[in-house]
Amino acid sequence: MQVGLKIWRYDSTTGDRALKEYEVDAPEEATLLDCLDIVKDRLDGSLAYRKSCRMMICGSCGMRMDGGAVLACKVRMYDISNAGHVPVISAMGNLPIVKDLVVDMEPFWQKFKAMKPWLQPGYDQPAADEEYVISQERMNVIHKESLCINCGCCVSECNSMESDPEFLGPQALAKGMRFVGDPRDAAKTERLDQYSAEHGIWDCTRCYFCNERCPKGVDPRDAIAKLGAEAMKAGIDEDMGAKHAKWFVHSAKTTGWLRETELVPKTQGIVSSIKEMKFAMGLAVKGKVPPPFPPHVAEGVKESRALFELVKEQGVDGALGIVQGERALSRLEHEVGHASGGGGDTGVGSRDQADVTPGERPTRKPGGGA
Repeated sequence: MQVGLKIWRYDSTTGDRALKEYEVDAPEEATLLDCLDIVKDRLDGSLAYRKSCRMMICGSCGMRMDGGAVLACKVRMYDISNAGHVPVISAMGNLPIVKDLVVDMEPFWQKFKAMKPWLQPGYDQPAADEEYVISQERMNVIHKESLCINCGCCVSECNSMESDPEFLGPQALAKGMRFVGDPRDAAKTERLDQYSAEHGIWDCTRCYFCNERCPKGVDPRDAIAKLGAEAMKAGIDEDMGAKHAKWFVHSAKTTGWLRETELVPKTQGIVSSIKEMKFAMGLAVKGKVPPPFPPHVAEGVKESRALFELVKEQGVDGALGIVQGERALSRLEHEVGHASGGGGDTGVGSRDQADVTPGERPTRKPGGGA
């Protein structure tokens, strides 16, 4: 098949940048990485990019296709070629470009190392002839985070890192959750203190691009949400982001609504709120601010309160609560898909694939397959 590619060429030593187009004859099963190999072998040996395993394991071949981060070894070119589309290939974002499609990963690894990605000693040692056994429930909390291959695709698309290069970033925080959620780690509180500081957990903009672009289903944004839940559970909640989240819960529990008028003072404090009075009055004149008194109580507020009490009774809070919610939503989607006869790829443990929770029998997709 004939495959066309437009590749952004760049040399950091000269600053030269140019979009060059190539066309190659590739087998139908070819991936983007295969096509880049053909370009380099037959057309232009100066093209620079990274690769290693070719099997979506090493994470070396991260780059952008049409503006979105991908693993080159994962992208099949057959449908793209048949559609007559010529994709634009460029280096990943939020990292300095060294040459062509190669980026400098040093900032990435610095933040990775800042997470102290190893178990901190101090947990209770089992007897000499026994092993430390972790419950399946606890492993479910960090299962997705353990799948990370450090490819940098999430970092490439992170809006927060684009506006604040000091932000720890989705990959580093997901790696942090891998150890915060491990019951063997003895530094959970210290980790949460570190991750809750400036440029940490609460600086995430919740754009979910990291989830969208992660090729391994790690869902870094979900990991950041787990860290936030664990921090609040541990009483590490002085950041405005934590206060914001706490007021959401309180407002929903007491009235069934988000009380926007009280959100700013509860989040930013009275002094900051007074400074914003002129802006608030302008909103009020335009009818954009509901009156704070009396607070409007939703008709079904009893259900909201009952749900809050149920979760509290179950004791499933922190990251465990988020995992429970994910699985409940996925199970509902799975059942609805079956009931409607629509089939699809929904499963119990994931929004778009069969359940792969370790230690449990995988759910079968409608029509067969794992």
